[in-house]
Amino acid sequence: MTVYALAQLTIHDRARYDRYAAAFPPVLARYGGRLLAADTSPHVVEGEWPHQKAVLLSFDSREDFERWSTSPEYREISRDREAATEGVVLLLDGIGHAWPA
Repeated sequence: MTVYALAQLTIHDRARYDRYAAAFPPVLARYGGRLLAADTSPHVVEGEWPHQKAVLLSFDSREDFERWSTSPEYREISRDREAATEGVVLLLDGIGHAWPA
């Protein structure tokens, strides 16, 4: 089942984050991930949102996500993201045939 990773980030070190962002696409593609959206000024429809950027990724399965997120290539580049940002990453299961829940 497709899974989606939603990152909500506040960037406090732009140079390190930009280095991460430049290295990110080929590592993501190598593990079958797809960048669906990345927005530095999302429109907040309801509530308060304390971050600066939202990123939405998809993977064919949770296993594919885990292979990517724990891979040596991603762990290497993610050091810059971890040092340059504060935020949260959510992993969401796609809607299968069980909808509505």
